[in-house]
Amino acid sequence: MPQIDVKMARELLQEDARRICSIICDQTNHLCLQCKAFEEVVDTQMYGYSCKIDYATRIGIITYREGKQLLHDLEEQLSAIYMDYYTNER
Repeated sequence: MPQIDVKMARELLQEDARRICSIICDQTNHLCLQCKAFEEVVDTQMYGYSCKIDYATRIGIITYREGKQLLHDLEEQLSAIYMDYYTNER
C-alpha cells in the first residue's frame, strides 16, 4: 500500500479552504453574496470541507485539534469577507 504524504494532504486541505474563500470573494464582486442560492452553495462547500477534515482526522493525517483549527480559520476568513462586504455596502 502506498505511503500517505501527510504534508501534501495538509496542503490540499488548505488549498480547498483557499478555493472556498475565492468563490465567496468572486461573488462579492458580482454582488450575489445575499442570494439564497449562493448561501446554499457556501453551506454545501463548508459541509464538504468539514467532511474532508473529519476523514483526514479519522485516518490520522491530522489531529482533531488541527482539524478544528483548519475549520476555525476558514470560518474566520469567511466571516471577515462577509463583514467587509456588508460594511462597505451600507
